[in-house]
Amino acid sequence: MTTTSLPESRFAVARQVADAVLFEGYVLYPYRASAAKNRLRWQFGVLVPPAWGPAHDEHSFQRTELIMEPRGAATLAVELRFLHAQRRTVEEALGDGSFAAVPELHLPDRVLVPWDEGTEERVEMRVSVAELTAGEITLAFARPARTQTEPVRDADGRERGRLVRRTEPVDGVVRLHATELDGPYRALKLTVVVENTSSWTPGEAACADRDSALPRSLVASHLLLGLSAGSFLSMTDPPEWAKAAVAACGNRHTWPVLAGESGRADVVLSSPIILEDHPAIAPESAGAMYDATEIDEILALRTAALTEQEKREARGTDARAAAVIDLADNMPAEVLERLHGAVRALREITDPRHPVPAVVPESFEDDAVFRPDTPWWDPEHADAAGPAPDRVLVDGTSVGPGSRVILRPGLRRTDAQDLFLQGRTARVETVLHDVDGGVHLAVTVEGDPGADIRREQGRFLYFQPDEVTPLEDV
Repeated sequence: MTTTSLPESRFAVARQVADAVLFEGYVLYPYRASAAKNRLRWQFGVLVPPAWGPAHDEHSFQRTELIMEPRGAATLAVELRFLHAQRRTVEEALGDGSFAAVPELHLPDRVLVPWDEGTEERVEMRVSVAELTAGEITLAFARPARTQTEPVRDADGRERGRLVRRTEPVDGVVRLHATELDGPYRALKLTVVVENTSSWTPGEAACADRDSALPRSLVASHLLLGLSAGSFLSMTDPPEWAKAAVAACGNRHTWPVLAGESGRADVVLSSPIILEDHPAIAPESAGAMYDATEIDEILALRTAALTEQEKREARGTDARAAAVIDLADNMPAEVLERLHGAVRALREITDPRHPVPAVVPESFEDDAVFRPDTPWWDPEHADAAGPAPDRVLVDGTSVGPGSRVILRPGLRRTDAQDLFLQGRTARVETVLHDVDGGVHLAVTVEGDPGADIRREQGRFLYFQPDEVTPLEDV
């Protein structure tokens, strides 16, 4: 086993997505420490000290299990990445060489406030597959406590104060082993466990204070795994011979997906955020916005509309927040226009009502039909047969309001959360038709305690007819 740095090229493409995972929710719009959204942070991949987690429904470990097919004398590259929270306080210069802690320090271009910053940490190792099958490989790591100070000066060079950054110690361990599987091909089940092994024990007064545990936690922790020769199997779409082995894998607090270059399967990203295979950063994105709950276009427009005082506080909150402000303020019009939307590719399908093949953007979630010869806004595009029917044929069965169906979410869906509904039984509430000829089934999941509220508010889940299996005709 070696712990030397890995070639950047091994994980270069995957690391773009891993960076988004690492900093997801790091600082949310409006990018100020005083904003309510930024007072409860660090929600993903937080591995807390063992003495603190159980009593507060948080965990101190992640376990990744997946199937790999190594070739020859293959080696496995492992890269654990996480944020180490460091507490920043602000002190004002008193003029006699001493300093006093203050809640704010006003400068012409920014307002400095106390804040928890995140420093990126990496634990890297490379191990042969032969070693993995011989027994468990363990790599312990530690990050010591430290204190750093940074002087704060104004435009004239006068010392106005200082920033004091304090980092608590973090200890952890990475455990790996692999077992041979029975089957038609040589395959191994790989298990990688990441643990926070800190011996820190909270005092009685701090026991219920999450902020006391965070500086000693592994935040946004995730793994990059790479095979020098061979491939990993998809956990969402494995080959038939491996489906039972994949189903037997137990992933806890993380989920592995194929990453790296499209079409390759030698790199995996195991992330605390559920992703699909080969996730990618949209090429239109001009920079990190740290807030995946909204799209870049909206965030850029809203950020540009902040008042100058709000921008001063955001710039003083964090260097990454300052970069977002500068990005929004200086974004060229042509870059902003690119954020408005994109079609990745086109594919042809056949609409049984028309002899002309339909051209469909693959990045769209539905199968809306676009006839090349008749635009959607042309009255001739609409059927003249009358109002859209409230029932639709699915596998030869008439499905409409009240019908019970089994959900089979397609892999094309952009909402990965729908995969959790695979095999669940649902009731069709209504059948909807869009202006492009697409059909959508609005459903409620049976057993959902909020189903009545969804009906009252009209907030349903939507699936295509080819994503359901009829149970019965009601």
